[in-house]
Amino acid sequence: MDVTTLAAVDGSINTIGYGIAAIGPGIGLGILIGKTVEGMARQPEVAGQLRTTMFIGLAFVEILALLGFVAGFIF
Repeated sequence: MDVTTLAAVDGSINTIGYGIAAIGPGIGLGILIGKTVEGMARQPEVAGQLRTTMFIGLAFVEILALLGFVAGFIF
């Protein structure tokens, strides 16, 4: 194999790796938002607190996705 072929394979592996790394935060967001909506339906009086907590959790889950994106560039 020549060097050009190895470089092309390396780029494809990084793309696939980020796609796999994005699955975790996607599942996390689905569970987080689903459970928050379920909690709001069960107790509408605490909807404000649940929404605030959901946005804080959403930020942490999105940081995981961005971390996977940046790790692809670093390594």
